[in-house]
Amino acid sequence: MQGELLAALAGLVGLVTGVAAGLAFRISEAGRGRTPTPAPQSDLPAGIAEVLAALPSSAVVLDPADRVLRASSAARAFGIVRGDELVIYDLLALARQVRRDGIIRETEIEVAVRKFGPDSTSFAVRVAPLGGTGLVLVLAEDQTERRRVEAVRRDFVANISHELKTPVGALSLLAETVADASDDPEAVRRFTGRMQQEAARLTSVIQDLITLSRIQGAEPLAEPDEVDLGSVVDEALDAVQMAADAKEIELVSDGAAGTVVLGDEGMLVTAMRNLVANAVSYSPERTRVSVTVEATERTVDISIADQGIGIPQQDLERIFERFYRVDAARSRATGGTGLGLAIVKHIMTHHRGEVTVWSKEGSGSTFTLRLPRPERPERKRSADITHREAPQ
Repeated sequence: MQGELLAALAGLVGLVTGVAAGLAFRISEAGRGRTPTPAPQSDLPAGIAEVLAALPSSAVVLDPADRVLRASSAARAFGIVRGDELVIYDLLALARQVRRDGIIRETEIEVAVRKFGPDSTSFAVRVAPLGGTGLVLVLAEDQTERRRVEAVRRDFVANISHELKTPVGALSLLAETVADASDDPEAVRRFTGRMQQEAARLTSVIQDLITLSRIQGAEPLAEPDEVDLGSVVDEALDAVQMAADAKEIELVSDGAAGTVVLGDEGMLVTAMRNLVANAVSYSPERTRVSVTVEATERTVDISIADQGIGIPQQDLERIFERFYRVDAARSRATGGTGLGLAIVKHIMTHHRGEVTVWSKEGSGSTFTLRLPRPERPERKRSADITHREAPQ
């Protein structure tokens, strides 16, 4: 009985072993006939990571499944990449085309990616395959600033053309009128006087353009000179004294005598003269224009105040733009070129200073120039002596 039981158990073990061996054989044969699925590539080719880190552009590397393998901080800052996804569909579609045919593509796109403001960002895009790995490189260069500069340049050229065309056209017309009125001495004198005014205006525009072009691209003064503000203020007031007398405007100054600043005397005279001339031009008769100088420990503030018509609040941020006029008709009537305040702003930048404005319609305006104050040698020596004699 016991022998029969052992024989039955041995048969059962043999059956289980045989079934297990058969299953193992079939699994082995199925594995041999199936192509293994490659693991997704997670490493960049040698040297690519270093190159991407040195690029100023927004750089993104996509793997064969369109997942972001590597993205620069600029790409994430612009919102082109979120997590491991390229969220700009146009870029993603372009990357897929490049992966299919291996052809490098370039284009420009406008993308509303910024969180604040309605303006979109302009990108110059270049998409290229990375060898035969299935990886695709997307480079997006922000072109917004370049386009803004181009627009400013176009506006500048258009404004110059307009400003020069107006007096030139007037001179041409007046010359024809003088020729027709040659037998009328009074008319000839009247029209030639107008011609002189237009010629003076044309000269002012050209001179301001020359001044602006000279200082606009200049670097800040490396070694500025010590300039006596008293002589700068006196020269600026003398230059506009005749125009002020014609309108019975009183010119006064205070605090400039003996005050020294760092800079270029010729440029500072130009900036001061422009501001005082503006104050006189936009002030009514029998008012006052004052120049006040106040020195602090590190700076010198020069304020030019008038009792004129003032500047509307919406125009305050734009008055330092080239050719911008609050009242174009009045500016032309007073002979303004629209470049004076732009020149003042660039002169202050050249001197590592700044110009600010306060104004209220009907209450006048105050322009303030802030300049660095030179360190007095005697003050420095006194500080050194005090430091050396301090108890240990």
